[in-house]
Amino acid sequence: MRRKLFFWELGGFLFTGALGTLLHFVYEWSGGSGAAACVSAVNESTWEHMKLLFVPLFLFSVAQVCVLGRNYPNLLAVRALSALTGVVLIPVLFYTYTGCLGYHITWVDISIFFLADLGAFALDFALLRRGRLAARWMQILGLAALWGLAFCFVWCTFRPVPLPLWRDPVTGIYGIP
Repeated sequence: MRRKLFFWELGGFLFTGALGTLLHFVYEWSGGSGAAACVSAVNESTWEHMKLLFVPLFLFSVAQVCVLGRNYPNLLAVRALSALTGVVLIPVLFYTYTGCLGYHITWVDISIFFLADLGAFALDFALLRRGRLAARWMQILGLAALWGLAFCFVWCTFRPVPLPLWRDPVTGIYGIP
């Protein structure tokens, strides 16, 4: 069972990394489609890059719950915690290194995305194996957190908060250009 879980988590890491990378360009490729804006980056803000991690992770979670849900009764709570961890790692790592250097380096930015992806799935694997967080109320809370995050990513794309996290450093605007 542990080996099967490892391959599921490795698949999730690869799926999230590949789809997240692809979603970086989908909004532009779609000609500015509103539907594409819901799931892909509409600008270069840190928030939109956090969405690039969350959306594929969320989609993979749906598949994983359908296939492995009965075997891992703690899946929803664990996935919510690992998704939050991955999403939070992006601004923490980005603002820490750019604060220290005073500028950003593109290859480091890309590396941060993959480190956050790896961090999310490594935590996920460790917590799922232990079987903790399996209480029913934790699963309900996990499901609510995942859907709440999904809502926030869509909402804040169209109604961004006027804070640096939502500001596009290239154009200086918030939200959809």
